[in-house]
Amino acid sequence: MKPIKVGLLGLGTVGTGVVRIVEGHQEDLQRQTGSAIEIAKIVVQDKSKPRNISVDPEKLTENVWDVIGDKEIDVVVEVMGGVEATKGHILTALENGKHVVTANKDLMAMHGAEILAKAAEHNCDVFYEASVAGGIPIIRTLVEGFSSDRITKIMGIVNGTTNYILTKMSQEGAAYADVLKEAQTLGYAEADPTSDVEGLDAARKMTILSTLGFHANVALSDVEVKGISKVSKEDIQYGKKLGYEVKLLGIAENHDGHISVSVQPTMVKNSHPLASVNGVFNAVYVTGEAVGETMFYGAGAGELPTATSVVADLVAVVRNSKLGVNGRTVQAPYKEKKLKSDEQIASKNFILLHVEDKAGVLAQITQIFAEHEVSLESVFQHPNAHNPKAEIIIITHDANQASMKKVLNQFESMDVIHAIKSVYRVEG
Repeated sequence: MKPIKVGLLGLGTVGTGVVRIVEGHQEDLQRQTGSAIEIAKIVVQDKSKPRNISVDPEKLTENVWDVIGDKEIDVVVEVMGGVEATKGHILTALENGKHVVTANKDLMAMHGAEILAKAAEHNCDVFYEASVAGGIPIIRTLVEGFSSDRITKIMGIVNGTTNYILTKMSQEGAAYADVLKEAQTLGYAEADPTSDVEGLDAARKMTILSTLGFHANVALSDVEVKGISKVSKEDIQYGKKLGYEVKLLGIAENHDGHISVSVQPTMVKNSHPLASVNGVFNAVYVTGEAVGETMFYGAGAGELPTATSVVADLVAVVRNSKLGVNGRTVQAPYKEKKLKSDEQIASKNFILLHVEDKAGVLAQITQIFAEHEVSLESVFQHPNAHNPKAEIIIITHDANQASMKKVLNQFESMDVIHAIKSVYRVEG
């Protein structure tokens, strides 16, 4: 059989892993697909750069057109990153009849609908399993495994950097700034960690997951985002005392066709499976009407875990080619997007207040909750030798976001409340 020729855009960490797996698993891949898979061309920025993998120099090129314009190339695998320029390369490849596999979360979160439409127009496949959770096959699971069910909720720890930071803060009592510096030294965090620690990376991934899970064209701008840079070790310690772990969660919900998507630090009950996901690992917790609650756990990044998902997508392209069904598995969102209002978004809440330590303050606070119909699950006052003010922790029952905003706004104007120190959603 004629080998399937692949053009690889990028030979960084993931690209190197793709080459290792394709070349090292050739017999298995041939038996699974019925064809040899050959990496015919690799686009790099600098052909003379030393690499930690041996590659035929004749396969290297600095000109992307040598891949997207080559009639012999069947599949383009994009692992070089970037958005606008990369989008142009991908669209051109599709127009030239080439199937596409990408690990680019930014590209798919921002331009996925356009790319999938172009793929359908030219009967081409576009697969992007590695764009969300590295080696965890969550996209294929949502599209195929849950195809007979209706998904009502997706909760994910989908950023390893922030999960590493929060885990170290929890287990060692370390401060955020110290752990961030350590994460940068170890290579878990970039020199500019903004995308990770402010929740932007997770937001892009949740955009992809909610679009697939709810069949609606969710945009990145629809995601409410809050990062972990304001999480203190005191917040984490108070949470632990009450039986919670702080995790940066992506939370997507669909009730009666109305959707909400957010990324935020969340108090997760320590009995919930997500609470025990530590270090750089990822996990996605999916709830379906029929199947109930399920969780998918594994390495969310790294050379070989991510490359495994890329090559699995490559296998799917080749199988579709054998069956003559390329382009038919592309499923564009088909439901109208209806976003929830603040009145429709409800959750429990953890609130830490610094208040005047005198009689009657707690009564004033609980009265405000009552005025806005927010019921309280528990109220705690913790002595703190380092804080002359009283520290009050309140956990509410489920309360809608509109009511909570009114409560917090009223707290801001009260002289007896010196600081709304922390507010977290509570799950589990």
